[in-house]
Amino acid sequence: MKAKRLRVYLVHMVNLLCFLWGQSLRAQSCVDYVNPLIGTQSSFELSAGNTYPVIGMPWGMNSWTPMTGKPGDGWQYTYTAHKLRGFKQTHQPSPWINDYGQFALLPLTAPALPTESDTAALRAWQKRIFSDDEASWFSHKAETATPYYYSVYLADYDTRVEMTPTERAAVFRVRYPEHLAEGRGRWLRIDGFAGGSEFNIIDPYTVVGTSRKNSGGVPDNFACYFVLRFDNPIVEVSQLTTEEKPGEGKRAWAACRFEGRDLTFRVASSFISHEQARVNLSEAKGNFDEVKQAGRAAWEDVLGRIQVEGGTAGERTTFYSALYRCLLFPRRFYEIDRKGDPIHYSPYNGSVLPGYLYTDTGFWDTFRALFPLLNLLYPDENIKMQEGLLNAYRESGFFPEWASPGHRDCMVGNNSASVLADAYLKGVQVADTHTLMQGLLHGTRAVHPQVSSTGRKGWEWYNTLGYVPADVGINESAARTLEYAYNDWCIYRLGSSLGWESAMLDTLAGRALNYRHLFDPETRLMRGRHHDGSYRTPFSPLKWGDVFTEGNAWHYTWSVFHDVQGLIDLMGGEQVFAEMLDSVFSTPPVFDESYYGFVIHEIREMQIADMGNYAHGNQPIQHMVYLYNYAGRPWQAQQRVREVMSRLYSPTPDGYCGDEDNGQTSAWYVFSALGFYPVTPGTDQYVLGSPLFSRVVLRFPDGGSTVLEAPNNGSDTPYVRSVEIDAKAWSRNYLTHEQLRQSSTICWEMDAKSNLLRGTADDDKPYSFSVEKR
Repeated sequence: MKAKRLRVYLVHMVNLLCFLWGQSLRAQSCVDYVNPLIGTQSSFELSAGNTYPVIGMPWGMNSWTPMTGKPGDGWQYTYTAHKLRGFKQTHQPSPWINDYGQFALLPLTAPALPTESDTAALRAWQKRIFSDDEASWFSHKAETATPYYYSVYLADYDTRVEMTPTERAAVFRVRYPEHLAEGRGRWLRIDGFAGGSEFNIIDPYTVVGTSRKNSGGVPDNFACYFVLRFDNPIVEVSQLTTEEKPGEGKRAWAACRFEGRDLTFRVASSFISHEQARVNLSEAKGNFDEVKQAGRAAWEDVLGRIQVEGGTAGERTTFYSALYRCLLFPRRFYEIDRKGDPIHYSPYNGSVLPGYLYTDTGFWDTFRALFPLLNLLYPDENIKMQEGLLNAYRESGFFPEWASPGHRDCMVGNNSASVLADAYLKGVQVADTHTLMQGLLHGTRAVHPQVSSTGRKGWEWYNTLGYVPADVGINESAARTLEYAYNDWCIYRLGSSLGWESAMLDTLAGRALNYRHLFDPETRLMRGRHHDGSYRTPFSPLKWGDVFTEGNAWHYTWSVFHDVQGLIDLMGGEQVFAEMLDSVFSTPPVFDESYYGFVIHEIREMQIADMGNYAHGNQPIQHMVYLYNYAGRPWQAQQRVREVMSRLYSPTPDGYCGDEDNGQTSAWYVFSALGFYPVTPGTDQYVLGSPLFSRVVLRFPDGGSTVLEAPNNGSDTPYVRSVEIDAKAWSRNYLTHEQLRQSSTICWEMDAKSNLLRGTADDDKPYSFSVEKR
């Protein structure tokens, strides 16, 4: 009896501990898991994310970052650096795209300002203070980084700096040293950067400035107007305007001295005017701590749309840090005027216009998973993004493909079609479907006159031959063809839902099968073709670039998102298809980099991952592991998904295996950790993988929620034994959008052994266009 009572007691204690553990996980705020320093140990040669700590609001118009690099350095913050050069307002979506709307602030201590009459001493003083080399040693041990707050100790100045943002403004709190050596003062340096910057001291409490430095994608009248307002009066000022590099315009500096140890100031900017910058400054209401708490609440609200339990602390940090990255871009490029209406400066035509506009994203990356994540969990924000895309078309004649802030000549494809169609088909619906249709169809038969990556380069060849030839002076022709075919399918799906005329739908449906023109039955891989129909020779499946984009034939062959069954049929059936998938991992990580002339970082990241020719660090192949589901081998997808999550992502400064790219590589992890992935944006399906956590609650903006459960899930149980939706068995290898939004509970039974029977029937396969058309 004693033993029985002891067993009962132990069972109750275990249950209580489990309950308390679960409660503690629920009590832990989502935002506390976020580490903005993940992915910042990057370089030109080897990316570990190519991220920087973004201190800003979700989708905020302005962000701030500590700056270790010099102005113009795309790697503006790197974890391995030892000195900080200032705190920078930034809009940079990628080091490869670089920045605009930028200026920097640096609190420092400095000797007394020489008198104007002592010209030599004054020049020497300014040469030292107004220098890119003026910086301070710092340590990560004395640095705190969250999405809504950053703090660091500047050792050379014995000064603590804190900053906290709003959408278009920020508040700084600086604590200078209490005691200064005789003759030294407490200063704030303002750097407007090259390109034509200027400052004006309005009164002892206010400085206004203008920065015009940019990296392209702007009209001639582009400017970033900013205002700083101090709680303490400025007691002394030094200003300097220098001619920077030829053709870049003047560079303005200012240094303001303050009395007292503590300084709080607010800063805001606008792309419209100084007057609008003052309106935006009103966002920073309250004291520093109140603004900080408001920022924390805003992040907790959006991160809390997904609440996870289980997994390790490292996995939760990786998850929420990835989700944070998903909610930074595209950023709001609109502002709120004095009447409370949204307005925006158009980087497409230089006018100030009403309505929404978003920017800083490349659809070649983000159509794959980032925008599907927004459609699922953040449709309330994405509807404004979609309306902004219509505005971009109205203002420029094209939907953007890479915007920062206007059209940028980068990457390939016409993937705005995917972003627009997937949103509309999932209920994120713009009202002006006439403009939507007009813009999509225009993009299939035009290319931007100055920005060749916008629209469809080679559209004349593609619409005539069914592919872009490799011998007509258009690079990356095979990649363009494969993506155009998928893009045509997206427009076809949208057009079908809107009741477009049958002739147009038939044309689009036919073009959706154009991927077949590039398939080589001998190698079972996609190849470039000449305009006479012959395949491009010599052919090496290991050659990066050339007819492909940042990848090789092993990577791009799988870019038939909308018709995987059609690709299976071309390859000769499920067995051969699965073997070809296996070959990606078994092929040694050898490569041919001759197209580039050097080993680009995407190649190096594939080589060092020890996963054969699988290159998860770049986007074209990220969906590939899920394709085993289409070949009746879902257990292989489950195993590979877990392997990628555990090996290629970590909560460390080198925690990414390649470019993070505006939330796409992060969105892959977020979806995969939930247990599914949107292989084919434009359908309502999410293909199953292997969930990482034991319990997840998805919360939707309409107040609904869905619970995802995988009891007893762990690192040793990657395989799916069974799935139930609201207690009913579900054998298919996908979930639908409606199931995720409307079900009460979706439950996985996980196992250490693969289930070779579940998900193997034809009806269990996800969507393929060929099957739909039969």
